[in-house]
Parts: sequence; C-alpha cells; structure tokens
Amino acid sequence: MRLFQPPQGRAIRRTEWVTIERLSGLVIAAAAMTGCAQPPYSHIDTRDMDTSFLRLHAETYGFSAGLPTSMEITPDGGAVVFLRSGPRDVVRNLYEMNTADGTVREVVRVADLLGGSDEKLTDEEKARRERMREIGRGFTWFKMSEDGSKLLVSLSGRLYVVNRVDGTAIVLPESGAGPAMDARFSPDGRFVSCVRDYDVYVTDLATRTERAVTTGGTEDVSNGVAEFVAQEEMHRFTGYWWSGDARWIAFEEVDNREVETLYIADPRRPEQPPRGWRYPRAGKNNARTRLGIVPVTGGAATWVEWDREKYPYIASVHWGKDAPLTVYVQTREQREAVLYRVDPETGRVSELLRETDSAWINIDGDMPRWLAAGQEFLWTSERSGEWELELRGRDGSLKRTLRPAGARLFGVVSVQPERREVIVSGAEDPTQKHVYRVSLDTGAMTRLTEGVGVHGGHFAKDGSAWVHTASMLDGRISYELKKRDAATGRALPSSAEAPPFSANVELTTVDAGGRTYHAAVIRPRNFDRSRKYPVLDYVYGGPGHPVVSASGRAYLRQQWFADQGFVVVMIDGRGTPLRGRAWERATAWNLIDIPLSDQAEAIQALGAKYAEMDMTRVGIYGWSFGGYFAAMAVCRRPDVFHAAVAGAPVIDWEDYDTHYTERYMGLPQANPEGYRACNVRTYAGDLKRPLMLIHGTTDDNVYFTHTLKMAEALFRAGKEYDLLVLAGFTHMVPEPEVTIRLYERIARFFKTQLGS
Repeated sequence: MRLFQPPQGRAIRRTEWVTIERLSGLVIAAAAMTGCAQPPYSHIDTRDMDTSFLRLHAETYGFSAGLPTSMEITPDGGAVVFLRSGPRDVVRNLYEMNTADGTVREVVRVADLLGGSDEKLTDEEKARRERMREIGRGFTWFKMSEDGSKLLVSLSGRLYVVNRVDGTAIVLPESGAGPAMDARFSPDGRFVSCVRDYDVYVTDLATRTERAVTTGGTEDVSNGVAEFVAQEEMHRFTGYWWSGDARWIAFEEVDNREVETLYIADPRRPEQPPRGWRYPRAGKNNARTRLGIVPVTGGAATWVEWDREKYPYIASVHWGKDAPLTVYVQTREQREAVLYRVDPETGRVSELLRETDSAWINIDGDMPRWLAAGQEFLWTSERSGEWELELRGRDGSLKRTLRPAGARLFGVVSVQPERREVIVSGAEDPTQKHVYRVSLDTGAMTRLTEGVGVHGGHFAKDGSAWVHTASMLDGRISYELKKRDAATGRALPSSAEAPPFSANVELTTVDAGGRTYHAAVIRPRNFDRSRKYPVLDYVYGGPGHPVVSASGRAYLRQQWFADQGFVVVMIDGRGTPLRGRAWERATAWNLIDIPLSDQAEAIQALGAKYAEMDMTRVGIYGWSFGGYFAAMAVCRRPDVFHAAVAGAPVIDWEDYDTHYTERYMGLPQANPEGYRACNVRTYAGDLKRPLMLIHGTTDDNVYFTHTLKMAEALFRAGKEYDLLVLAGFTHMVPEPEVTIRLYERIARFFKTQLGS
C-alpha cells in the first residue's frame, strides 16, 4: 500500500457518478440511511463555493504537468535527458539539455512516432501503471544505453530505439507474441529485451530479429513478470535481469495457480463480464516463485537453489556490470531475510549476510550495490535501530559503517565507484531531505544542499554533473543542472503553470504523552486570529508515508480546504518512517491502537497551543490507509473527532494483500485478536458521528468489497452514514472533472457537519 492523493493516478478513463439508487439491491440495502437526523450546520449555504482552484489544480495535475521528470545524465556528463509534458496534459515527450551551454532540444515527439494515431494500452500495461502510480501518457519512461548513444522508448506496446544525437528512431518489428512490456537494453547495448505474453524476448539490434529466451509462460505460470505483491508492496516492477557480459538472463517464474482469484465487475456496463485478478489475501495462498537462469540464446533453465519453503519471497535481485548475481529472500512473516550470492553455472547459493527483526524487515530494493569489479558491495541495514550504510567485502564481511553525521540516513542516491564516493539522502529533521557526498575510504561527508525543503539529486555516473531538485517550504521548486562542486547551475526548462498562491503553512512540533510529534498547520489565507475555526485533520497515519513535509507544494489542496473556513492540520505519529526503528516498529501486530492514540493526543495538544482551533468541531479525512484511519477515528474516538470522510478505506485486513498486511500484523491465524481489533466493522455499532465512505467500484488494490462490508455492518447496526460511489474508478482518481466534484463534495460534507 502506498500513499495516494488524487489526482495522482493513471490514464484517464471516462467515468460517471453513480448514486446509491442506481446500484444493485444488495448495495441499496447496505447503504440505506436510517433516521436521517438533520446535520447540525445544514442551514449553511454552500452553493457559492469557489471551486476554481480545484479545477486549476486538477487540470494541471497538481501543477506537476510540464515539470521535467525521469532525468538521466549521459555517461560523459555532457547532457541531461528528461521527459516533459505540456502544462495541462500528461503526454510526455523526450528532451535533452547540453550541460556546457544550456541549450535544450526536443529529441523525439510522441506524435511523430504515432503518426497521429491514439496510444493504446493493454490491460496488463494498465495494471502495471496502476501499481507504479503512473498517470503519464506518451513516453512514461526511457532507457539509455550504456554508452549514452541510444534511447529506448515504448508506445502502444511497440519499441523504438532513438539515436540520441539526431533523434532518428528505429521501430523494432512487431511480434506475434504480443505487445512489449518492461523493455531495456542489454549491458553491451547490442540487444533489447522485453516481456511479451508472459515470456522474455530478446531482439538483436544488428539484425532486428527477435527470439524467445523463455518459453511456455502463461497467465497462470509466467516468466519474467513480477508478481502482484512484488509490484504493489516491494516496489519491484521487473521479473528479469541481465548478466554484466550480456550472455545470460535471470528470470522469475511466478506460479499463480494456487492464488485466489477476485473478480471485478463494472456496474455501469452489465453487458461486460467481470475481470478476474489473482489477489493473495492475508493468510491465504501466495504465488509460488523461483529464479531461473538461461542463456540469451534460449535453452533449458538452471534453477537457483535455496529453501523456498522457508524463504518464499524474492525481495530483490541484482546482476549487471562488474557484479555477481545476488538474490535477497524473505520469510513469509518478513522477520528474517538472507542475501545470497548465486553461481549462475550451477544455481547454488552462498550466504553473504542475514537480517533479522522481531517486528519486521524493511526492504531496500536498491541494495546491494557492487563496487571494485565485484570485490565489495554496499548494504543498508536498520539492525542498530537506525538506517546505516555498510561497506562489505566480497564474502559479506563488514568493513565500515557510514551515516551522515548528526542526521538520519534515508537512502542511497548514487554510487560513483571510480571516485570511491556515494551520494546519500538524509536529514536531521524528518520533515526535510538533504543530499550528502560520502567518501567510502575515509567516511568524510559533505552536505551538498541548503535551505529548508525537500532536496534530491540525479547524478552522472562519473560524478561530474548532477541535477539538483528542490521543493522548498516557501513553495519554490527548482531543477538545476550543476557541475560537481558548483554552487549554482542552469535551470532545466519547465512548462508547468505556477500555483496562484503559496500555502499558509506552519511546521511545528507538539509534546504529548512524553513524545514529540511533527505537525503542519494550514490556516486560511484571510485568517482572523480573533475567530475560532473548525479543524480538519488530513491523515495517512500508516507505515511508509509521513505527511508532514518541508515542501510548500505538498499543501496546496489542503490550503483550498483551509480557505473554506477551516484550520487544516497534519500529524505524523508512531508507525510512520524517518524517525528510527523504535518509532516505526511501535505498531507491530496492531496497526491502529497506538497511531490513533497518538493522533488524538497530538491534535489535542495542537488545540491547546493554538487558540483559533475549535476542538469541539474536528473533522478527519484521508485516502487508502488514511481512509481506514478516518473511519476508525470516528468509531473509536468520537470524543476527539466529530465527522469523517474515509476514501477507499481498508476495512478488514483479512481482505488486504499478504505482503503488506502480514508484515505488520502477522498471519491472521497467529494474531486473531489483532485482526479483530484492527477491523473497522468491529466498531460499526459504536458509530455516533457523521461518516462519509467513498470508493471506486473497480479498485484492484483496496477492493470495493471493503466499503460494501462496512456499509452493510453500519446498516445492520442501525447507523447513519453517507456513501459516494465512483463508478469505473480504481484506487486512483485522475480525471479532472471528477477530482473537482470529489473535493467539492468532501468540503460540503464538512461544512454541513462542522460549520465554517
């Protein structure tokens, strides 16, 4: 599960709003309102609500359309290649900026390759983009050859090899095996590989002939395709890997035959049959996976040998230039994991290191990173209680531990083996991110970024140039191409529209229960200190995703809510990352009790700190885990939270996927009381506050069944609630018109229930 804020979704589809009355009889019964008491502020006229900013925000995709993305610097540091769309579309074209003189040119356009035709996506590609939270069209990715001379792109399942210098494109032959997915160059640039119809294929660029490297793949038993939980929860989107000498390919075989199939029907189109998806629910069968190795010419696979019954999850695989084949595997409970080195000739493994954790192990999919022709590698670990970067020998022995001085490590950005340097992300303050350069030999560290904000970087392999990205607390954003040690550089061109205002946000901390919480407070732009305002708590509250950030752009939609007459707050309690192992692992075995208590204590502390917050009128809303949290808040803490909007909420964790749920909760069979305590239906009979449920009918992440089960439980308990059904939508809501109406409806709900 990953944080989602509409409209950060995928390809736009035609959508209708469906009222309760238009649904089937089952849903009408489950969604029926009882009593229908008059809301306390129903007299407030909300018809003149100004939604012009919502439209602007939606049509510019949160002012992200037109920003440079997918930046990659050529190996010689001479140019940076990037994607960019128009200011009000998501069709991205390919551009290049010269690092010496700053000139920018368009390398190739989507329209030129499609010749006026519309882009077509297969169901498999749509599902893959759903997992990646990709809303873009046109070129959503590109791959650069090892020497930087060629670029690989895809449109409508066809592959194109683009000459970077002159922009000429060669279309690779169509294949009877179907559209291409997950394509890339071989390390030597002589081949292009991809997945077609559940098998791995390779095209020789010299002859433009294609051959199957694996055979026999089907939807049930696929080759080279990452399984659902790998994509959705491990953030691993590939299922095959090249050897550094381009002679071999390792691939994942996924056997889904024992995995439960869940079916999704589109209520708007009853003439169409439901679509089935393999979805492993908590406590039930997972896909069975194994790792094979085949010659690039095809042939019999050599299967990698490890105890797959004990370690069924393939968390990450790494192979490539100057690197041996490694596989990182986990137990189902994710409390033990082993990194193995693999002999590709025999498939035998040797252990390099082992991680254990009494709560759970977080996966860093970028690791290991091999150095010195396979003689050393980098590894990240939390075993000390904080993320640390380790330099290890060929046999896995620890040589040195590194971490930014006085700061927490957030991740590795770039590795520059020839310079013996690594670039890392970290900060002293969990609301910020900065970039550091670290010497692998001395441990000396240099911070490369300054200013309160969220900083990042894209680096040339030789370290000679980099693109400094920054989103500052005051709302400024920048994409600046710099030489290695230059203080300033050249701005990458953007066609994005600027927001019409900056968020009136204050980052603060409050102490409660012996703990310090980071929070954001967003006030109306016409704020009157003499007034009392109802409060809206925008929440996520779950693992992996803090919401309090030193990026002013992160609060623009919340500013619109504040301008409707609210004070909006955001709080990160225990269970969220970036504050060390103990803070994050406090929620092991129970995902709600501690986070809900923290949220309640912290918001009450904020109310005591800021007199303008009317703590008798507090609403809470969120999406996905945040929707789950909001529903729990009004059911269990009506003393603090007086109304809630729950978007795409997980209701019953036994209906969510294995890898995410069991990481934090264990298997249902081993933790029945924890699952009962974390099930929102357990508290349906306790609901005393207004609750609106929102869900897309074709959601294949948090299935619509969650909201239907909650609606039925509330109906049977005689409780009132509102239900807003988004017909034909998945877990994402990217269509501008629907996004406008969605947030307008949420604001009207809170105005009616809380006043403003």
